[in-house]
Amino acid sequence: MKKLLLSLGLFGAVVCAHAADPLNGTVWKTIDDETKQPKALVQFTEQKNGTLTASIQQVFTPGEENLCTKCEGPYKNKPLKGVTIIRGLKNTGGTQYDGGTILDPKNGKTYSLKGELAGNQLKLRGYIGIAALGRNQTWIRAK
Repeated sequence: MKKLLLSLGLFGAVVCAHAADPLNGTVWKTIDDETKQPKALVQFTEQKNGTLTASIQQVFTPGEENLCTKCEGPYKNKPLKGVTIIRGLKNTGGTQYDGGTILDPKNGKTYSLKGELAGNQLKLRGYIGIAALGRNQTWIRAK
């Protein structure tokens, strides 16, 4: 009986260790930090190395859906739909995330990123250098 319980306990620990991140597969409505208006739908995907990426699925702002004119590399002058704006985000424990980068398609710049999952809100902070020199956005889980 002890061996069975030990085996089940170890199996449960292994399953939990390999469970998908809570953000994996979720879709979020991005909210502009200046206008407070919805901008786009973004979907998170967990990569094989355990980090998260997020790509634009739909753009709400008329006139901004066409091209990522200020983006560099493979997204330059491409439609915003499909652009990966978050890369390398890691769960650092519980609901905390860090170590990622976020692309601002408006200016084509990439910023360091950290965040916190709080129920149906994802609180993100993009920054250069130190987190105190950055800006916040709160995204809302899409239903």
